[in-house]
Amino acid sequence: MTEPMPKPDLPLGDPPAPAGLADFAGLARAALAPEIWDFVEGGSGAETTLAANRRALDRVGVLPRVLRGVNTPRTEARLLGATHALPVAVAPMAYQRLLHPDGEIALAGAAGAAGIPYVASTLGSTPIEEVAATGATVWFQLYWLRDRGLVVDLLDRARAVGCAALVLTVDVPILGRRLRDVRNAFAIPPHVVAANLPAGRDDLAHQATPNVSAVAAHTGAVFAPAVTWADLEWLRERTPVPLVVKGVLDSRDAARAADAGVDAVVVSNHGGRQLDGAPATAAVLPEVVEAVAGRCEVLLDSGVRGGVDVLRALALGAHGVLVGRPLLWALAAGGRAGAETALSLLAGELRDALALAGCADPAEARDLRTMTVG
Repeated sequence: MTEPMPKPDLPLGDPPAPAGLADFAGLARAALAPEIWDFVEGGSGAETTLAANRRALDRVGVLPRVLRGVNTPRTEARLLGATHALPVAVAPMAYQRLLHPDGEIALAGAAGAAGIPYVASTLGSTPIEEVAATGATVWFQLYWLRDRGLVVDLLDRARAVGCAALVLTVDVPILGRRLRDVRNAFAIPPHVVAANLPAGRDDLAHQATPNVSAVAAHTGAVFAPAVTWADLEWLRERTPVPLVVKGVLDSRDAARAADAGVDAVVVSNHGGRQLDGAPATAAVLPEVVEAVAGRCEVLLDSGVRGGVDVLRALALGAHGVLVGRPLLWALAAGGRAGAETALSLLAGELRDALALAGCADPAEARDLRTMTVG
C-alpha cells in the first residue's frame, strides 16, 4: 500500500499583510487592552445606529457606466477650496495616544504623506501646535465649551498655527450613554491627557468610578450643552477660514447651516456614539444634498470602511468623506507606518472603484446613479 504523502508544514512567521482596511481591526484588537478596544469600537445604547451605518452603506448599489474610455482614474478632489489627493479627510478622534504612543503625531503625519487633511480634535492627546508641526493640512475640530474664554483661546491657537478650516461639532450636547464604557468603568489613563485644555481641566476623565464612564463625566463638566444658532453666527463672524458644521442629520438643519454661511456640513451621527436610534448617515445624505442645493459642500462620515464606500458617498451626492475607526485600528496595529499603509490601501481601493464605475475622477462619480439593494 502506498503511504500517503505528508502534508507540507505551513510556514511560520508574520501574519499576512493587511489587504484592506478591515484587516486592521483584528490586529488592533490584539494590540489593545479590552477596555480601550471597547472605547474605540463601542456605540451608544444598544448600538443600533452603529450597526445601521454599515447596513445602509452596504445597501447602496452604484450603477457603473461603461464604454467611457477610463484607464487610470485620478483620485484628486477639491474640498473646502483646496485640492487633495483623495476626497477624504481623517475624522476628528479624541485621545489617540490611547492607541499608540505617537498618537496624533503619527496619524497626522500619515495624513500629510497621503495628501489629505487631518482633523485635529479639541480632545486630542497632543497639543494642536505639535500636530500642525507635522506639516499636514490640519483642520481644527471645536467642541463648544462652557468657558467661552477657552473657546476663544482655542480659536486663536488654531489660527496661529495655520489650521486650514474649523470644524464645529454640534451633536454632543451631552455624551451618548456608551454602555461598554459604563460597564468597564472606563477612565483615561494618567499618561494620556486632553492636551489642548489647560492642565487639570481633564481631571474627571481620569477618575475611575464603578458603573460610570469617566469620559462622560468629564465632557458633561466642560462641554456647553445648549449651543445655539446664535453661537454659530458668532463663530462665522470671527472665523476667516472655511467653517464646517459636523453632526447634521435633519435636512432642515443643513439648510439653515447653509443659510448661515457655513462652507460645509458633515452628515454624521458621531459613528453611532450619540443618539442611539438616529438614522444611518447614508440614508439621509441625499436629502441633505438636496436641501443645501449647492450652497455649501456636503461630507459624510460614520461607517466608511473602504474605497467602495467613498464611491457610494460620492454617488449619493457627497463631495467627500471623513474616515475614523479604520485609521485608529491601523494606528494601534502599526503606528504611523500602519496608518500610511491603510491610507495607501484606501487610495488604491478608490482608484479601482472609480475605474470599475467608469469614472475618470471623483467629480464624475457624483453623477452616478444609485439604487437600494438587498
